[in-house]
Amino acid sequence: MLKLADHWVWDSWYVMDDHGRHHVFFLRASRALHDAERRHRRAAIGHAVSEDLRDWTLLPDALVHDDTPAWDDQATWTGSVIRDDDGRWRMFYTGIAAAEDGDIQRIGSAVSDDLITWHRLPGPQVEADPRYYEQYGPDSDWHQEACRDPWVYRDHADGDWHMLFTARVSGPEPARERGVIGHARSKDLEHWEVLPPLNRPHALGFGHLEVPQLHWVDGQRVLLFCCGEAEASDGRRSLREAGDNYAVPVGDPLSGFDLAAARPFVHESLYAARLHDIDGRTVIIGFRNMEAGEFVGELIDPIPVRWDGEGLVRA
Repeated sequence: MLKLADHWVWDSWYVMDDHGRHHVFFLRASRALHDAERRHRRAAIGHAVSEDLRDWTLLPDALVHDDTPAWDDQATWTGSVIRDDDGRWRMFYTGIAAAEDGDIQRIGSAVSDDLITWHRLPGPQVEADPRYYEQYGPDSDWHQEACRDPWVYRDHADGDWHMLFTARVSGPEPARERGVIGHARSKDLEHWEVLPPLNRPHALGFGHLEVPQLHWVDGQRVLLFCCGEAEASDGRRSLREAGDNYAVPVGDPLSGFDLAAARPFVHESLYAARLHDIDGRTVIIGFRNMEAGEFVGELIDPIPVRWDGEGLVRA
């Protein structure tokens, strides 16, 4: 596991380097804040490396908030890392600004030659386009403007880079049904076209679909995301499901996602889970959330998983 005595650890994302080492980037904030809810507006992006996803060596932080004024001068939040066609690493991440009290989320990026030292690019690069996505205002029935948790991948059908992100849409539906997977497209990883979402509000939907990821498991492409019970729709709550991380089978990702097919991975406290491959098998890994009414804030050891035809289960 990855547990820090002086910091809470939560959302994480993973990549393997040329030497077969696994790098994790994660949100961290000082336990000196005492109240774990305060961590969100103090978050930085930490970094560690491991041979087995169990024993971790802590490395220097990857990113912290920028100098004021900037779009990410309050905190840096969840993202993903890919390698571009020139061999450079690119991290896409979420930022919030102090001038807006962290209520508006935007997405930018940084580059690195070695996964250790990161340099911001001018940003933000993706924002909630009001043509497609809900924006925050005095009459909002949600507590923030969602445009976060970017997951970037190349689609081999069109050759472009695509970004999935946590977003919401406006509409007459209840607030806890209007969470969507946002979508943007780029040819160069720096200039992005924001596109309509890849799902619509649903009676079995969610207020937000956090930390989305696409991954292959046993020959099935899967969308993984998370949502706590408090943010889930009434229809979803009525199912009394055990787990906050949901998997959806996917054919063509660009054709959209069917939230009615979402099934939870059963775990007592795991949140913001990620799928990752090691030694030829797929594992799920994320942070321990609430246990006995207290926030834990540490990464679990990896759990081997398989696809059983409908959802993710322990292997």
